[in-house]
Amino acid sequence: MTQEMSPTRVKVGLRFLRNLGNYETIAVELGIEDNVRQGENVSQAMDRVYGFVEDQLIQRVQDIEADLSGSK
Repeated sequence: MTQEMSPTRVKVGLRFLRNLGNYETIAVELGIEDNVRQGENVSQAMDRVYGFVEDQLIQRVQDIEADLSGSK
């Protein structure tokens, strides 16, 4: 019986917390888990997934801040 190996997975989660003053805060937390792709090593996969999560977190925080300031 041959046992097939599961693909290596990487997981990144980031959280952003901002104090808005007046006892209010916003917290945004995003994460993703993905397989290491063919031709990638674990470090490259981690960089790719981290970059994606980081970009998404920045965009979501900017959207929330725009909504809060009424500029959207």
